[in-house]
Amino acid sequence: MNPQEMKAELKVLGVLVERRLPTVFGDAATPPLLAASMDYSLMAGGKRLRPVLCLAWAELVGGDATKMLDFACAIECIHTYSLIHDDLPAMDNDDLRRGKPSNHKKFDEATAILAGDGLLTEAFTLASSLDLPPDRVLRAIFHLSTAAGPRGMVGGQVLDMGLTGKSASLPQLREMHAKKTGALIESSCVTGSILGGGSATEEALASEYGRAIGLAFQVTDDILDVVGDEATLGKPVGSDEAQGKSTYPALMGIEKSRLLARESVDQAVSTLAGFAHPRADFLRAVAHYILDRTH
Repeated sequence: MNPQEMKAELKVLGVLVERRLPTVFGDAATPPLLAASMDYSLMAGGKRLRPVLCLAWAELVGGDATKMLDFACAIECIHTYSLIHDDLPAMDNDDLRRGKPSNHKKFDEATAILAGDGLLTEAFTLASSLDLPPDRVLRAIFHLSTAAGPRGMVGGQVLDMGLTGKSASLPQLREMHAKKTGALIESSCVTGSILGGGSATEEALASEYGRAIGLAFQVTDDILDVVGDEATLGKPVGSDEAQGKSTYPALMGIEKSRLLARESVDQAVSTLAGFAHPRADFLRAVAHYILDRTH
């Protein structure tokens, strides 16, 4: 699958998510200010990579993506909540997200915190609403909550804060990013496989694929923070260095970082060797897209 075909298919799956997202919390029971703040960040754009990975892996193992759309939306809600909280003054203190004012700049800090809380909690309302075998849904929720919580994304954020302004070792950096960024990407793939009815072997391959592209995604992010275009990225270039964060380019240099990202993508692609389903071609192309992206 060439890059243009992959992007077209990425858009098709992304549109499924985009159409469902605005309906997940917009009922009369949600206070208007809270709904507006949640909607502001949730519908601010983005690649919708994590929910698309969930849907693609579900189809790869023989599942019906439309039956797990709400779970994919739950993953995007969790991802969006993490971005809102990461931007807060007590965390990364970023004024821009995707070229727009961060949630706490558009509204205020208290509303932004509560919008993140609302998105995180609503995610599990969505995830538990699927019309699929209950054992699959329960296992998927367990995997997602583990990836999002103190053993995963939240724990990674704490490690990130602890390393800011310090000289981290490469093992420390890899552990931090495996939790903060990689865990949710990996879980997107694994939960798709679980919900689609995949075998234990297929779940293990989904996990390996997710870990590999999660690393490639973070290394590429770090490289773009050094050499990227601010208008394309939608956020200031050089913010990691300005905040005293350890990055792969800082520890390894740009070229070795690029090599690590390339090796991670090759590892991800190798996990798909035994799949004949068309979705395997799409997932291979996604892995290369993560490496070659500009934002």
